[in-house]
Amino acid sequence: MEDARHPGFLRGSPAFGPWSFYKDALAIVVPVMLQLLITSLISLIDNFMVAGLGDVKMAAVNVANQINFVYIVIVNATCMAGGIFLSQHRGAKDEEGMRQSLRFKLMAALAFAVLHSALCLLCPEALIRIMLGGNREGEDIVREGARFLRLVTPSFAPIAVTSAISSSYRDVGRTRVPLLISSAAAALCTLLNWLLIYGMLGAPRLEVAGAAAATDIARLVEAAVFLVSLSTARPAFAFPPRSFFRVDAGLFKRIRSRSAMMLFSETAWVLSETVITAIYNGRGGAETVAGMAAGWTIANIFFTVFWAVITATSVIIGSTLGSDRLDEARQKGRWILYGSFIFGLCVGAVAASSTFLIPLVFGNLSPQARAVTRGLVFVISAYVPLWTLLNAQFALSRAGGDTAMGVWVDVGVTYVVFIPLAFALAAWTGFGPVLLFGLAKLSDFGKAAVAFWWLAKEKWVKNLAEKPEGAADADSSRAHGPASDGQSRSSGA
Repeated sequence: MEDARHPGFLRGSPAFGPWSFYKDALAIVVPVMLQLLITSLISLIDNFMVAGLGDVKMAAVNVANQINFVYIVIVNATCMAGGIFLSQHRGAKDEEGMRQSLRFKLMAALAFAVLHSALCLLCPEALIRIMLGGNREGEDIVREGARFLRLVTPSFAPIAVTSAISSSYRDVGRTRVPLLISSAAAALCTLLNWLLIYGMLGAPRLEVAGAAAATDIARLVEAAVFLVSLSTARPAFAFPPRSFFRVDAGLFKRIRSRSAMMLFSETAWVLSETVITAIYNGRGGAETVAGMAAGWTIANIFFTVFWAVITATSVIIGSTLGSDRLDEARQKGRWILYGSFIFGLCVGAVAASSTFLIPLVFGNLSPQARAVTRGLVFVISAYVPLWTLLNAQFALSRAGGDTAMGVWVDVGVTYVVFIPLAFALAAWTGFGPVLLFGLAKLSDFGKAAVAFWWLAKEKWVKNLAEKPEGAADADSSRAHGPASDGQSRSSGA
């Protein structure tokens, strides 16, 4: 491996790639953003409906969803770990390796679904109280939030299945299938929310319970359609259900070893976000929780840029490394980093202009809650360029299996700087939730600096699709077994 001064990476020139490169990247980015944008817009509509029930019920549903966010981040981290290998095996044209990667995603994600379901059924009140941080209207929020958390538990296993399959489609560049399925599921969820929250067209008025029922039904339908798509769309990574437990122990061990640090760093990050959420939720009453939740709902529309950049980086860099074009991967990696920052500047400007939506969408919230929402959206829009760059840095390191960078950044910077700073601001100042959040997040500039330093070591410039010594014989014998699951597949491109 060449050293960090290799002209094809950070110290090389030009900083930006040709338009043809970004055009190919946008062909991946745009469908992913559309899928997530539709989902986020419908989530905005859902929150508008729940907001009509008042600050307390709006706060309860969103605090419960913050707890579910921890689960979703862990599932996504698991799928990203499998996706690293799936993308590289795609570059190496190894379809059996792609199938094994999907098996890993499904098994690991479903295991986390079982654990999260148990926690939400057995102790939802304790989980909600942790998130409220001494909020003065805490008990009312706890009661409604715990009820919602128990009722929404049936959606956790379908979320695991959907995440594993939809991420696999994106890993091979087939973004249209998850776009269509998830958009239809999100539309179904919105329709059911309208029917069940307010009791429209003769349906019962269930309020918070209606929101949970709508989520459960939509998630079950979404997962079922994704499973059917494996036999109809015929992606290269699909396998018949009867071969679900036909695992390659050696490859699973390699994925586990690579995913351990990624899972650790993502868990460390999401726990730190949970801590800051609990701190700012305690700076007032239901209006604070509801206002911050509404702000994040708007922000999630623009956060679609993060997953789009992550997906494009994984597909482009993973396939390039897997086909053993290492110098080309260095060059493309630099182009992605600089391009992502410019992309983030554009998205941040649009986010700042979106505050006019607040009185239109969240008019049912109290004026105090809307003021919190407006401030949060402005702060987030200022950070979007930096966060887009950070996501590109993480995606670049993980595309080559370098998961150690996440530990340095998410565990090092977060727990040495961010968490102590947040607690200090909470203890020694009377700052409101928005200012407290914005100041604590200054530590993310340190994250980007550490990430650049680590990426320059080029530990990510690796071809993970190369067979370990002794594995080639085992693979050749396996290829004569069940005929690679007994099905011919399209290339998945």
